[in-house]
Amino acid sequence: MAAVNFTLTSDLAWAAIGIAAALFLGLILWKILRRRVPPEEMERRRRLAVSRRGKLGDGEVTEIDHATVFYSYSVSGVRYTAAQDLFTAEELLPEDRMSAIGPVLIKFDPRNPANSVVISEEWSGFQRGDRKGRTPRPAAR
Repeated sequence: MAAVNFTLTSDLAWAAIGIAAALFLGLILWKILRRRVPPEEMERRRRLAVSRRGKLGDGEVTEIDHATVFYSYSVSGVRYTAAQDLFTAEELLPEDRMSAIGPVLIKFDPRNPANSVVISEEWSGFQRGDRKGRTPRPAAR
């Protein structure tokens, strides 16, 4: 048998270098041009997704510290304790924060019950009485 010489020819070498350079430039352009979503926008999108597709449940707000709401709820016998940070959306919280402590409606993702919200840009689970002081009802947004 004759020995086979596996050396690259000059043309193949230049073609390989050209392909590598094109891939490298493509990677650099992709990194420069891709837009990163800021964490605040990701949280806003999460709140909206859960409030639009989530299931309603009963919960209880245990504490409100600045713009963070601490609450707990049960789904299918499992107790969850959660906190929702509304630092970038503090205007969504009720004016009288101390009166918001207590019963609350929550919305949770049925596929991931730990993913929940008590308030979003389109919905609020905080209870409020109507003008005549009757039974509290969910606040609609």
